[in-house]
Amino acid sequence: MEDQNIVDLYWARSETAIAETENKYGRYCGFIAYNILHSREDSEECVSDTWMKAWNAMPEARPGRLRAFLGKITRNLALNRLEAASAEKRGEGQVPLALEELAEVIPAADTADRIADEMALTELLDRFLGSLTPEKRKIFLQRYWYLSSVAQIASNLGISQSKVKMTLHRVRNELKQCLENEGIGL
Repeated sequence: MEDQNIVDLYWARSETAIAETENKYGRYCGFIAYNILHSREDSEECVSDTWMKAWNAMPEARPGRLRAFLGKITRNLALNRLEAASAEKRGEGQVPLALEELAEVIPAADTADRIADEMALTELLDRFLGSLTPEKRKIFLQRYWYLSSVAQIASNLGISQSKVKMTLHRVRNELKQCLENEGIGL
């Protein structure tokens, strides 16, 4: 079923919307949740919560890209669930490590102009990601969106772990330079 038809089902408040969303995006959202939580049960709960959040959000919003909308909900729910969990269970070290790597480049969002800054930063990040080669973009997104380990990325792309690490290092430096050129600093 096409995304627009699924969104229309949500707007019509048809429970079929959830079943269609599960059929089309269940594995995708499950992958995101599992990469963060490393627990099948927690991931399944997180995905179920995603459908409920989507159900509640749809009358207010009409997402342009359903896949990205659902992925973002899943990711945020999984990160919230992870934060509530004990420090020992935190994504086998991948989540804090990935977020720490990005913290060296992306400024903290604790100012009064936070919302405007986040919108500008989102636009800049979109442009930056669009400027990367497909391989660099895949590596960057797998690490910082899906929170995959370096070993997982290397395996997924059929490249060495050292290449993944070097690419991530270089892309972070490119991102830092891009942000500095736009006047966005730490």
